[in-house]
Amino acid sequence: MPEHQPSILLAEDDLNLGQLLSEYLEMKGFKATLYRDGEAAWNGYRLQIPDLCILDVMMPRQDGFTLARQIRKVDPHTPIIFLTAKNLKQDRIEGFLLGADDYLTKPFSMQELLLRIKAILRRTQGNGQQAAAPEAMLQIGNLAFEPATRTLRGQDEVLTLTNKEAQLLHLLARHMNKMLPRSLALEQIWGEDTYYNARSMDVYIARLRKILKRDDTLRILTVHGEGFKLIDVS
Repeated sequence: MPEHQPSILLAEDDLNLGQLLSEYLEMKGFKATLYRDGEAAWNGYRLQIPDLCILDVMMPRQDGFTLARQIRKVDPHTPIIFLTAKNLKQDRIEGFLLGADDYLTKPFSMQELLLRIKAILRRTQGNGQQAAAPEAMLQIGNLAFEPATRTLRGQDEVLTLTNKEAQLLHLLARHMNKMLPRSLALEQIWGEDTYYNARSMDVYIARLRKILKRDDTLRILTVHGEGFKLIDVS
C-alpha cells in the first residue's frame, strides 16, 4: 500500500453501480466515499476535499453539472471525471467547459476508468520520479506565470488557473513565438490524441484567449490543422 492513499469522491445515484465502483476502487488502493445525490456529495466535499471527484451527471436533488459548478467556484484544481448514460456531444462539451478532466459514457470498463484516474493523478500530482523541478516563474508579455502554483499575475490582479489551463499555458509559453503542435499538447496534457480530447483542448484554448486579453500584446494564433502559437506583438 502506498504511503498516500488517494481519496476519491464518488457521486452516483445507482446504488448497485455506486457500490461496485466504490469496492473496486478500494480494492485498487483508493479511499472511495460514495454519495447518492448531488447535495450529499457537496456536503461531503466541503468536509474533506478529495484528490479526485467522479460525478454522475444525472442525480436527484442536484445534478453532476451543478455540483461541478459549485466545486469549481471554490476549487479550480481538483480533477473531475463525469459519468453519464448519455452520449451527446453537447453534454461532453458542457462538461469540459465546466472544467472536467475526463468524461465516460455508461456502460464503461472498470479497467478503463482506473487507467484514466491514474493518468489524471499522474498529470496533476506527479509520479515523484520523472517530474522535473518546476520553473519558478515565466514572463509572458506583461504577465508573470508561476507553473508550480498555477498563478498568473498582472499589474492589478492575480488569477489561479485550472490544471489544464496552467499545463496548456506552460506548453505555449515554452514554445513562445513558435508553433505548439496539437499532437504534442494532446499527448502531454490529455494523454491521448482523440477527437473528444481535441475538442476539449479547443475549449481550453478559447479560455486562455480570454484570460490573456489582460495583456493586449499577447495573441494565441491557430495554425489550421497543425497547432497553436503564442506570440508577443509588442
